[in-house]
Amino acid sequence: MGSFTTDDTALVFEGGGMRASYSCAVVVKLLREQVSLPHVSGISAGSSNTANYLSKDAARARECFVEFAADPKLGGLRTFVTGHGLFNSEYIYQHTSLPEEALPFDWSAFETNPAAMRIGATRTDNGEQEWFTRDDVDSMKDLMVRVQASSTMPGLMPPVTIDGVEYVDGAIGPNGGIPLDAAQMDGYERFLVVMTRTRDYVKKPPRNIRALNRIFRKRPAVAEALAGRWRRYNATREELLDLERDGRAVLFFPDQMPIENQERRVARLRHCYAMGMAQINRQWPRWRDFLGI
Repeated sequence: MGSFTTDDTALVFEGGGMRASYSCAVVVKLLREQVSLPHVSGISAGSSNTANYLSKDAARARECFVEFAADPKLGGLRTFVTGHGLFNSEYIYQHTSLPEEALPFDWSAFETNPAAMRIGATRTDNGEQEWFTRDDVDSMKDLMVRVQASSTMPGLMPPVTIDGVEYVDGAIGPNGGIPLDAAQMDGYERFLVVMTRTRDYVKKPPRNIRALNRIFRKRPAVAEALAGRWRRYNATREELLDLERDGRAVLFFPDQMPIENQERRVARLRHCYAMGMAQINRQWPRWRDFLGI
């Protein structure tokens, strides 16, 4: 099996918390097939997929969203009430990536990979999207704190401050959580897009806007972004379907999604990963044709 490199197709990862146990199978497949793409963007859990793809670490790509769920330090009610979040994000993203820890990250491989990167997070002061690129990361800590910011679910995890600016989950930004626009702003017109919702999924408006305003009364821009996310998500989804019809995108929608984004049961996550791997293996001939492998 030889390696394959293209210069005209961008890779895009939707978020979705532990639903990424399904989509991380695509990362593993691309790495096993030695497919190198020139531009990778991700939001929330998709930012972890982005980092793992760029570091060319198939084992870590799976571990992050499957076996790691058994780690008792991952989080829960105790970490939530003590202010560390339902998911203990500082531990997950900054501590575990260190050498000899639970999820050591290959910084050298990441650094030498020439592919461009965009990771999205949302500013809490104005609700605007911030795109972090390679220009923003000079160390593994720089990268991981930005992945943490991108993955910080509002209300469930404490906001992350970087260079004096506070951030939460990139999924509440202008694209609704699917960073297609990140690749488009860098000039790409062909896309491989990895989703964590089924093809027929349409996001609905939040049930209680007043509750959002109350919960985020100190951060009204976050409440506003959450309230309107459904429109932006659905608009990006429709744009993706148009690109697919035009032959400019291959979309990976899970055939089924048997878990929710906060799933912690390892057996269910293993099953979800196996489903994702079976699906990408079935669909691989379509990906090969699109890439011209």
